[in-house]
Amino acid sequence: MITPRISDLVGITGKIAPIHFAESWDNVGLQLGDPVAPVSRIMVSLDPGRPAVEAAIEARCQLLVTHHPFIFSPLKKITAADETGRLTILALKNDLAIISLHTNLDIAHGGVNDLLAGCLGLQGAQPLKITGGEEYVKMVLFAPRGFEEKLLAALSPFMPLIGNYRDCSYQVEGTGRFTPLAGAKPFVGEVGAGHAEPESRLEFLILKERIGAAVTAMKGAHPYEEPAYDLYPVLNQGPARGLGRIGTLAAPVTAASFAKEVRERLGAAGVRLVGDPERQVKKVAVCGGSGVSLLHDAARKGADILVTGDVKYHEAREAEALGVALLDAGHFATERLMVQGLGAQLKDAIAARRFEAEIVEYQGEQEPFSFW
Repeated sequence: MITPRISDLVGITGKIAPIHFAESWDNVGLQLGDPVAPVSRIMVSLDPGRPAVEAAIEARCQLLVTHHPFIFSPLKKITAADETGRLTILALKNDLAIISLHTNLDIAHGGVNDLLAGCLGLQGAQPLKITGGEEYVKMVLFAPRGFEEKLLAALSPFMPLIGNYRDCSYQVEGTGRFTPLAGAKPFVGEVGAGHAEPESRLEFLILKERIGAAVTAMKGAHPYEEPAYDLYPVLNQGPARGLGRIGTLAAPVTAASFAKEVRERLGAAGVRLVGDPERQVKKVAVCGGSGVSLLHDAARKGADILVTGDVKYHEAREAEALGVALLDAGHFATERLMVQGLGAQLKDAIAARRFEAEIVEYQGEQEPFSFW
């Protein structure tokens, strides 16, 4: 087993929730810390506030992974005169790095909104608002026998998921022929002499927007001075990605009974319902956190109800006018599922890479509002 570095966890979290998924206004990724520092314990929390930072330090963690960004707006100074400065100093003094996965985790497969849809029992859940989709190219790579696994491992971060499968590739055996010229430093063969080498042809898809990084990683792992590879455009349609989710319940229920079920499943202290409590709901839209901006998308797609948090008065009136029921289950309750969900994904990803690091799911966070 190998002890990973912070940079390895940046790669792992970037695979779970790619940074390019994030909204343009967001700030995600490594927020604080030394990329080459080793990490043996990782804490996952919803918020990056003092309770989580102090808990991570007390638990002897070297990395805190949060949903809400530790640094959201650009900092002009870091001093002990404000809480962000104090927490920055505290984290740095205790060698605690912080990675934040925000809107990229909202959008990602298996992220906040998939977890919320699954918790509420939605069937056939799909993105509520499409923000993009994956585009692919096919890389065909030739390598001497015995180097296949090393190359595929180096290129794994750039390969898309195919349904519920990862690291999909195809391999066939053949013979590579070349003649090294003066000035060459061949891995096999001799300068001026023709050479035939048993090689493997590897084929796999890579994400189009990551071609440059993938080629750099391939050349770093390939033993040849001049690797032979091809990049082909393909028409394969990758999965659409987007904000929120929309799906159906197994059977219609009243809005009132659904509201009660949501409160119990999320462990929310309370929920607020907009609309007729007796109306039947079956098609359900959800968006963890502050998602009422997707109200019109929910209406266009025929949702009976939208479940989210942070609903304001005039937004409630707008929902009434649109004829869409609205259920405010709270920002905290609709997002805290990510602690357990992301923790499980990190455990699997770390084990798959044969790293040794413990995941600690922070359970000390509480709903900031009291209900009376």
